[in-house]
Amino acid sequence: MSLFGGSDNLSNHSDFSTTICHLHCQMTHFLIAAITITGIGVLIILALCFKKRLSSDNSTVFWKKKCKDYQNIEAFLRNYGSLAPKRYNYSDIKRMTNSFKHKLGEGGSGGVYKGKLLDGRNVAVKVLNGSKGNGEDFINEVASISRTSHVNIVGLFGYCFESQGRALIYEFVPNGSLEKFIYEKYSTNKQLKWEKLYQIALGIARGLEYLHRGCSTRILHFDIKPHNILLDEDFCPKISDFGLAKICPRKESIISMTGARGTVGYIAPEVFCRHFGEVSHKSDVYSYGMMVLEMVGGRKNVDDGVGRTSEIYFPYWIYERLELDEEVELQGIENEEDNACVRKMIIVSLWCIQTSPSSRPAMSRVVEMLEGSLDSFQFPPKPFISSPRSEAVDSVTS
Repeated sequence: MSLFGGSDNLSNHSDFSTTICHLHCQMTHFLIAAITITGIGVLIILALCFKKRLSSDNSTVFWKKKCKDYQNIEAFLRNYGSLAPKRYNYSDIKRMTNSFKHKLGEGGSGGVYKGKLLDGRNVAVKVLNGSKGNGEDFINEVASISRTSHVNIVGLFGYCFESQGRALIYEFVPNGSLEKFIYEKYSTNKQLKWEKLYQIALGIARGLEYLHRGCSTRILHFDIKPHNILLDEDFCPKISDFGLAKICPRKESIISMTGARGTVGYIAPEVFCRHFGEVSHKSDVYSYGMMVLEMVGGRKNVDDGVGRTSEIYFPYWIYERLELDEEVELQGIENEEDNACVRKMIIVSLWCIQTSPSSRPAMSRVVEMLEGSLDSFQFPPKPFISSPRSEAVDSVTS
């Protein structure tokens, strides 16, 4: 027994107290950590739930804000009733396109995909850009094409209008757009014979005549260009893409527009400047004329890549050739029949691109001219705003 036994007991008691204190601190830290982790977990769960709810709400709000006329479009589709084509769900669109596997092309309003209906028919499905427009292009397409039934107008089989996306289902046209067969840069494609080009120009003219006069209402397309002309297996042309179209009463033609619409190079002067006249069906006539001149020239009407300055603006160059009664020197002219087709297309086009809308023929007259004899043709006035060569080139290029 030690004389300092009391001190040993005190030391043992101190060690025990230290251990208890240490355990107590560990337990406290553990509890604090557990509470913190639990709190963080609860907060994360709440945040995820809130985010999901907010995302769902925002998605609906965003869709309705983005398409300000969402309810109007739905009302339009209801009011159209049996006149509207079949409505599909977005899941149907994914199924018929095999989840958008085969892309046919890309347009200004969205991508186009090959699809197949349940009855086996091939279709072209245009998925409209969700980030573009307020639904006007969708209404224009449904309202205009569903009113038509003509061999030279593309058929509309159905549509989809949901928050997931909007889509239009057209007949499938295997040869694609006209531009692939008229521009020299597409050298991989077989160049069409002049007789075939002439028949395509005539078919497009008949389609436009139908839109302007053959429907219950007059339809103005406002975007006639090679990209919007589709060719079937027999190269029969079909006018497509009515996203910029305007519908007006059959007896009326002049319409009001707040801004220019169309594609540069094909827009009639009065569409971007009312000084030249009123906007009407004659604006489509101008676009048609510019397009047919590109079919004749095999290139864009304005081409800075040509060798001679006088050839930069093809309509000016071709007019000079005719005015001087010179050979147009175009490739592929093999006989008098080809020459007659080419001269018809050129003279009709020059009439169509007259600066003043009142000087342009209606599409019914265009069809008559193309089907008629060259002997009955009058030589058109110079259709350009500026006759000096350099000014004409600078004006068109700018």
